[in-house]
Amino acid sequence: MTRRILFQIHWFLGITAGLVLAVMGVTGAMISFSPEIIAAINPGIVTVTPQPGPHLSGPDLVARFQAQRPDARIGRLVVERDPTRATMASYTTGASKTRHVTYLDPVTGRALGTPRGEAVLDTVENLHRWLALPGGGKGIGRQITGFSALALIFFALSGLYLRWPRRPLDWRNWFVLDLRRTGRNLYRALHAVVGGWVVLFYLISASTGLWWSYDWYRTGVRHLLVAEQPTGKAGAAGERKGKGKADAPVDWRAAWTAFDRATAGRSYAAVTATAREGKIEFRAKLPDARHDRVSDEVTIDARTNRVTTYTPYAQRSWGQDIVFGIYEIHRGAYFGLVGRLAMTLASLTMPLFTITGFLLYLARRRRKAALAEVMADDSPTIVPDDARTLVAYASQTGTAERIARLTAQALPDAVAMPLSALDEAALARASRLFVVVSTYGEGEPPDTARAFARRLTQASGDLSHLNYAVLALGDREYPDFCAFGHRIDRWLHAGGATRLFDCIEMDGDAADAQRQWQQQLSALGARTDQPDWAPAPMGDWRLMERRLLNPGSSGGATWHVALEPMDAPADWAAGDIVEILPQHDPRRVEAVLQRVGWNDTPELRAWLATRILPDVDAGVLDPESLPPLAHRDYSIASIAPSGRVELIVRHCLAADGLPGLGSGWLTQGSPIGGVVRARVRSNPAFHAPQADATPLILIGNGTGLAGLLAHARHRHVTGGGPVWLFWGERHPAQDDYHAAERAALRDSNTLTAEHVAWSRLGSGPRYVQDALTAQAGIIAQAVADGAAIYVCGSLQGMASDVHNALASILGETCLEMLLETGRYRRDIY
Repeated sequence: MTRRILFQIHWFLGITAGLVLAVMGVTGAMISFSPEIIAAINPGIVTVTPQPGPHLSGPDLVARFQAQRPDARIGRLVVERDPTRATMASYTTGASKTRHVTYLDPVTGRALGTPRGEAVLDTVENLHRWLALPGGGKGIGRQITGFSALALIFFALSGLYLRWPRRPLDWRNWFVLDLRRTGRNLYRALHAVVGGWVVLFYLISASTGLWWSYDWYRTGVRHLLVAEQPTGKAGAAGERKGKGKADAPVDWRAAWTAFDRATAGRSYAAVTATAREGKIEFRAKLPDARHDRVSDEVTIDARTNRVTTYTPYAQRSWGQDIVFGIYEIHRGAYFGLVGRLAMTLASLTMPLFTITGFLLYLARRRRKAALAEVMADDSPTIVPDDARTLVAYASQTGTAERIARLTAQALPDAVAMPLSALDEAALARASRLFVVVSTYGEGEPPDTARAFARRLTQASGDLSHLNYAVLALGDREYPDFCAFGHRIDRWLHAGGATRLFDCIEMDGDAADAQRQWQQQLSALGARTDQPDWAPAPMGDWRLMERRLLNPGSSGGATWHVALEPMDAPADWAAGDIVEILPQHDPRRVEAVLQRVGWNDTPELRAWLATRILPDVDAGVLDPESLPPLAHRDYSIASIAPSGRVELIVRHCLAADGLPGLGSGWLTQGSPIGGVVRARVRSNPAFHAPQADATPLILIGNGTGLAGLLAHARHRHVTGGGPVWLFWGERHPAQDDYHAAERAALRDSNTLTAEHVAWSRLGSGPRYVQDALTAQAGIIAQAVADGAAIYVCGSLQGMASDVHNALASILGETCLEMLLETGRYRRDIY
């Protein structure tokens, strides 16, 4: 929960304060090197060619300049020992308060002229401090930049927390940037890894920047670091009083003499003298100082020319040194030239976080919109009071939800909603109800509809006012085909509701059933201009790789299979499914040809390889009438940036002793380099949590490692919360699939821990549910911390046993809550 809240605040502040911080970062980098910039573009003014002869003293330079400009009144003088640097003089003329800057030849005192670029850098500084908005330092701009500095501190600390690796002492977790990534994964890597590089600089920059934003902050820092404080109200009143009158003329020679006497004539790298409010402040930079504030500070009373304060650098406390050098800390110069360069580079990266943050935000929006062609993000869980036509759905893989939303679009004033939100009040208000639900396994409802399924054991109440229709999705290979849809149909009918038409059964994504549903809806007044609802056509994929993963295993041979799209690049998310159109083993086609007696041709053999073959007594006379083979589903083990769909396929045998349709085609039938007809199907019910910080518990057995491996690879790319992998197979000597990659995931801290149950190792069988029971404490704590549970593998045995083990660890009520909220997701087959 903490991670989720921090993440939400992090991205919200990012899209509000990000642009301001980008401006502040670039302008801050320019200000940090503004003296060098001015010197570089003003040769002959700021920099001079060394001349023979001694340099004039400060008072002599003032006298020479005033002889050239009698109306000038110098307010600041910067005298440098470097023979290549001119003396800077800041002055006003007459009664004007406008500040002018000129440079003087250090040997002759001749005015060299006004440097170019000062006005531009002044604008840059105004942008940096208050966005150059009206009101200057007292306007709204100062509040905006101050708030942005606070936001930057939050970004640094929350970003550090959100991406904290499980092995923080491994430097690769912090500094290694994988530029092989693309798209959203690259944006996230840049945002996170570069953020780790600069987090310390941003904390320093923001915490010191607040010095100029908030008086309370400045006062607090002074109280914390410096024991002696300003005089408070009296001092402030004196300042206000002094500002109302023009300063008395300054005797620069007498003041400079007092300064030399106080410092015992010590030689300095540069001396800055500033006259203001009845005093002259000298800042004398020590030789070889790493920044301008490594200096002796002397204050002279302009009326009496007496020293009022003298603070040698050697006598400063560490707190005074920080307060005196706060500007130098802010721009990194406190740590020398290297620190200033590092702070400048860090500041220049600020737009990177704004850009990548916006790209991640937009990618997140696009990803939500692309879950399915019509799946909107605003599915109502509370039905509007005026909704009379409802379309309720319960989907395990997303197909039922897709059809339900298309149904709602076709029907006037219809509202699509999850079946779990269909309560008694919604049923009482509705006049028409369309239900689109899937069934999987042995008549099981989708995970999100389990609570509604329990209601089916109770009486539905009076539903005589309701007209309804049911589209039931299922798989004919299971004996309880479309059982959940039929249960809902019977429950509604028992309550007195009237069927609009008989329940329609749909095997997989059968186009005929979808078209029948559309036609029935059209007869009830639905739109007729919608295209056919059948999913996208199959595409051509090339079989690029096939590798045996378990040579010598006592179980079935398991293969790593890789496919690459031959047409447009494909995209998918971790948890998605690839649908494969298989082809029959040639021996099976041969047997049918011999049995039926059709005219044997290569074209007919190719046709029969893709059709449902007739039984012995079917009496089929026309091969053209044979329906096509249904597709086979496989969990995708890879992630989209790899460019290839990777599968883990166990070779199975059919009842006739020949290879199974899907596994046989992928592991033996299709040649390497051959074409496989396939398409990717979104499976939102098994997608990764929206927040990458969510901990994951991945559970599976056998080839179910594919669906789990995709999530582990996704988390390796994006970073985020801890991941625990529980997996079961037969023996580590032969069945340790992708062992090297799993070890690398552990070494990179992607996998916090891995628990493998080997059923043929040791004194007795040990299965993945046994590994769960052994780690019950870890699982319970992880779920309490917000973890999501993902189960992938066989329906027979594993799924139910794992569910029972989790129920014993967490409690049935907790597990049902996790199912309904999407924190317990299953891809079982």
